[in-house]
Amino acid sequence: MKQTSCYLLIACLLLTVFGAKASGKPSGLATGWKAGVARTVITPKPGLWMAGFAARTRPSDGTLHDLWAKALVLEDESGKQAVLVTTDLLGFPKKLSDRIREQLRARYNLSKAQIILNGSHTHSGPVLQDALTDIYPFESDQVAKIAQYSATLETQIVELVGNALKNREAVTLHAQNGVTRFQVNRRNNSAAVLHRLPELQGPNEYAVPVIKVLNSKGDLKAVAFGYACHPTVLDGYQWSGDYAGFAQLELEKAHPGVIALFFQGAGADQNALPRHSVPLAQQYGRELAAAVERVLAEPMRNLSARLTTAYSEVDLDFAKSPTETDLRNVMKSDVPYQKRYAERMLAQLKRGEPFPKSYAYPVQVWQLGAQPLISLGGEVVIEYAIKLKQIFGPDAFVAAYSNDVMGYIPSTTVLREGGYEGDSSQMVYGLPSVWSSTIEATILSEVIKVARQAGLPTP
Repeated sequence: MKQTSCYLLIACLLLTVFGAKASGKPSGLATGWKAGVARTVITPKPGLWMAGFAARTRPSDGTLHDLWAKALVLEDESGKQAVLVTTDLLGFPKKLSDRIREQLRARYNLSKAQIILNGSHTHSGPVLQDALTDIYPFESDQVAKIAQYSATLETQIVELVGNALKNREAVTLHAQNGVTRFQVNRRNNSAAVLHRLPELQGPNEYAVPVIKVLNSKGDLKAVAFGYACHPTVLDGYQWSGDYAGFAQLELEKAHPGVIALFFQGAGADQNALPRHSVPLAQQYGRELAAAVERVLAEPMRNLSARLTTAYSEVDLDFAKSPTETDLRNVMKSDVPYQKRYAERMLAQLKRGEPFPKSYAYPVQVWQLGAQPLISLGGEVVIEYAIKLKQIFGPDAFVAAYSNDVMGYIPSTTVLREGGYEGDSSQMVYGLPSVWSSTIEATILSEVIKVARQAGLPTP
């Protein structure tokens, strides 16, 4: 009897060892994804200046719905981690983004490659410190309030990521692209006559990227989704996440206890049209939520528990430095913020301080199993998403407004055509001139380089 038991024990041990080798997974190690989610309200009190529209003449006076920061932490079977932070903000300026990412490195050993800080680009959120300072005619008391809010936000984001890390549990990840079509290329279609146009012109990319997170019971834990479209439906004086905020509210209402995270795509030249009413913002939010719901209900690609991340900052050259004559010509403008821009730049010129020749631009690639996620800084026009999908395949996810929003990022075509996105928006962001004609080639080449570092198949 004892001998039989001994044989059985040996057989079980052999089965365990050789079974582990056959599966390709070391015995005793945890396998599969882990994920943690958290969220926090970041709504300022009324009275803070709002970001996004230079035509506003006063601070906010109320709240339509709360603004949120949300975090999704992912951990693969080897313990490699990454965190996606989504926010109802115009975008993270570089100084704030760098401070947040440095704190996350010091506290949680997360590198820049492992962190995406995405702003939805709502134009009904707060002004942040060190961003778009020439646009708004606020007084010194507003400067102090903005600095205080920005400092509080920085602390909130770091704590938010810590809370998401604490909430990790075993999950499965799934991905798929959906579609909805309320975005319109604003460069090629006049909003004033939109109702009379027989067809829409200009490049568009209507994808709704969706990442589904299921817990060990198969229940929905979180959903991260995106769209490439300016959240400029609302231009009033109440805080809100615009259509993207309403989409998240719809999904969280339909799935109690679930956290819905929205990330902005390459929608710099795309608007939701028509616009300028709360019912329209709600309508677009419901349309986007419905597109996500359809994807969640259908079969999605299962993502193996393998995470790779890569990041770099590539120098984008400016075309030239402005001369005193250039700036004095801008001073003749009837646009108030352009005059403030010229005054500030002239003062810098007189102090003998040189203008920058280039800007360090963030490029980032994640691979979640076989799912590519490319994130870029700035206000990226839609042609980049189209070309990146031509390079990496139609299933690739593209996020813009990530880690640093320093200005518009035009394609070669938009730069040549000029207009707001290719030319005058540089003054909005306080940049010394338009970008060099090499901008598109530089960014696409850098994405390919970073993608190779992340192990992504490239041409």
